[in-house]
Amino acid sequence: MSVWSEVIGQPAVVAELQAAVAQPTAMTHAWLFTGPPGSGRSVAARAFAAALQCPDGGDGTCHACRTVLAGTHADVQTVVPEGLSIGVTEARELVRVAGRAPSQGRWQVVVVEDADRMTEQAANAVLKMIEEPPPRTVFLLCAPSLHPEDVPVTIRSRCRVVGLRTPPVDAVADVLVRRDGVDPALAAWSAGASGGHVGRARHLARDETARLARKAVLDIPLSLVSLAACLNAADDLVGAAKEESDRTTAALDGAETEAVKASIGVGARGPGVAAASRGAGVLKDLEKRQKSRATRIGRDSLDRALVDLAGLYRDALVLDAAAGEMLPLNHPDRRADAEELARRIGAEGALRRIDAVLACRTALEQNVKPQVAVEALTVALRLPAA
Repeated sequence: MSVWSEVIGQPAVVAELQAAVAQPTAMTHAWLFTGPPGSGRSVAARAFAAALQCPDGGDGTCHACRTVLAGTHADVQTVVPEGLSIGVTEARELVRVAGRAPSQGRWQVVVVEDADRMTEQAANAVLKMIEEPPPRTVFLLCAPSLHPEDVPVTIRSRCRVVGLRTPPVDAVADVLVRRDGVDPALAAWSAGASGGHVGRARHLARDETARLARKAVLDIPLSLVSLAACLNAADDLVGAAKEESDRTTAALDGAETEAVKASIGVGARGPGVAAASRGAGVLKDLEKRQKSRATRIGRDSLDRALVDLAGLYRDALVLDAAAGEMLPLNHPDRRADAEELARRIGAEGALRRIDAVLACRTALEQNVKPQVAVEALTVALRLPAA
């Protein structure tokens, strides 16, 4: 199966990337993949990286394709930020690696997922490499948009931009059935409930806990009938995000910490004691990274809930404007709830609540404490007296 089969519902993008692979002498050395969450921008970047290394342009069966897609190819470096940002130290190490000549493949490829998380200093370090790249190095950056807050203008102007769109729901459902063996009815529901977000659709199809969490979030708007209900809902949202963060990090932190302790000789006797004392700083750095990762996982979980809430209010707005038959709903399985919201708050009320959700997301990005930000949100979402 070709590596391009991973890129769902993007025929124009695939054609553009295939044409670039076929003309290596005219290769652009910096690419910027943009698109909304779930559009598959990082998937497209990885498929392109595999095709660049493959003698047959991405047949999906050769050693080069398999190792790139598995993340083990020596000449393809992928940066996936675990914490809140990509710092300058990590960027400089990336630039150092990018400066090497390829050891096995045809190119030295650097894939930066979530390039919008680069700090200003990190972006400046990468910019220098993009301005004067080695002849066999290709940078593939992924970001949600071309907005200066996502990608500095100086970097954007030196990249070839590849714009992706949200894939059709039918295409996502088809992939879940063919590739993941999901029951067709569940696949169709998951694709619709995710709004075409491939990764989330797969998560919803595979994990009943994820389906229950989504239901709990979408039950909130019609429950906000009193101040107590608003504060309880805020507690539930923040608590659920923390539970997901704790559950995910518990599976990672212990193994990482034990591996680092073993590498620096913690618990050793004799000569190993001195090495262990020198490694105390390494453990502190690891704890700092783990804390940053936990914060990001919690924020991402909370942000996903906020996006779901905004989607339900958007559905209420669409239905109140009598456009429900013309525009697809974000949550088609919760149409009855959206209709009830439309009846009780109308278009103006739905718009105000969407603005409140967006304001909460901004507050969280600015490091307002989640409990404070979410309590302010749920109070703003409170339903008027019947």
